Amino acid sequence: MFVPRLESSELTAQAAPPAESSAAVRERVVRARRLQTARAGKPNAVLAPQQLQRDCVLDAAGLELLGNAMSRLALSARAYHRVLKVARTIADLAGIAQVSSAHVAEALRYRQLES
Repeated sequence: MFVPRLESSELTAQAAPPAESSAAVRERVVRARRLQTARAGKPNAVLAPQQLQRDCVLDAAGLELLGNAMSRLALSARAYHRVLKVARTIADLAGIAQVSSAHVAEALRYRQLES
């Protein structure tokens, strides 16, 4: 049986997912900001460590992931808190109350992109 050769453009072409409109993104950001203000009286970015302990309780997988990242990446306490703030914000943007390991993983990826 003969199978014709595919062109490289056919192999590399990927259907792009439909882009979220700017208005929809703006609405998610506004909603997340309102949620943060209602929960803590301020945005996640300015939460103190004690407030993070209260508002950013991680599940077991999230704790393990962040602990491993602390060791492997030699993160400081400041970096640890920054990752928690970003993970909390990612969960807020998704409308999810509990910060999960997926949110921590995404926050860590953003941190690695900064480096």
